Amino acid sequence: MSDNNSSLINTITVGTVIKGDIQANGDFRMDGTLEGNITLTGKLVIGEHGHIYGNVVCQNANVIGIIDGNLSVKEFLTLYSTAHVKGDIVANKLAIEPGAYFSGTCHMLDELSD
Repeated sequence: MSDNNSSLINTITVGTVIKGDIQANGDFRMDGTLEGNITLTGKLVIGEHGHIYGNVVCQNANVIGIIDGNLSVKEFLTLYSTAHVKGDIVANKLAIEPGAYFSGTCHMLDELSD
């Protein structure tokens, strides 16, 4: 059995509601609802039916669903056309597709500083 969990993807499916904070290593896909904060060492994908009511900290993120909270993304954040984000964003790189909704402030990380 290997101790390397970096290739594993945690998934919360449609219809599942979690109340509380989540901390995880590796990648995470949210198609259900989280009422709490999420902190990851990997990539977060919030699917079309995914909702997060809380703050997000992760390495990379693709938002297709809804976030009502602040996002801190160390590398690359993509807001797809169906994304709905109400909160402040801190990211190194940001892509926003036409049609995406974003209400908050955005601060870009300085690549030269650690």
